[in-house]
Amino acid sequence: MAVLDFKKDRRDLYLPSPTPSIADVPEMLFIAVDGRGDPNSSEAFKEAMALLYGLSYAIRMNKTETGYFEYVVPPSEGFWDFADPKAYLESGAIPDKNEFVWTLVIRQPSFVTPAVFEAAKAKLAKKKPELNPGLTRLVKITEGLCVQAMHIGPYQTEPVTVKAMERYQEQRGFGLDFTKTRKHHEIYLSNPQTTAPEKMKTVLRIPIKKR
Repeated sequence: MAVLDFKKDRRDLYLPSPTPSIADVPEMLFIAVDGRGDPNSSEAFKEAMALLYGLSYAIRMNKTETGYFEYVVPPSEGFWDFADPKAYLESGAIPDKNEFVWTLVIRQPSFVTPAVFEAAKAKLAKKKPELNPGLTRLVKITEGLCVQAMHIGPYQTEPVTVKAMERYQEQRGFGLDFTKTRKHHEIYLSNPQTTAPEKMKTVLRIPIKKR
């Protein structure tokens, strides 16, 4: 039986070119954790990551669930909100990280129901009582029309790629479409603890609309 790898199944969404492109991202199922603060120093950020991976692996290891199929746990992702997203794009400067408002997510396979999710939360609570699974939620997100690109390099240099994405969409008759539900999106394909900064790969997406 083939093992589903979301990155290979939709290479256009998980492994895009460094050259910007337009994508229409369909509905996907995620486990999500909301928070705020600098990801480099925030304890809430660290707990969110631990929760996402703990729950995701608990679900993958429970092969008795109805409709279960073998799959690779997808990479973590983040939806980021800034005080003024458009100003960030125009200035090319990263905002104060302490002001970041984020939603961290990991995609889930289609067989994950609310009941499967709750069972995983109960299992994780027993295994790691220091974590609070109550902070998590199961949510469907339809990202819709976006401009995207693969950023290669450290997180600090993302503004260079973001500026290229902004120019690309503008030249093709699109406009930015930041709302309370449509945000700057990143998919983390590299482990910053084991990957050289210049080789880091991060998918970047920005919500857009046709003018």
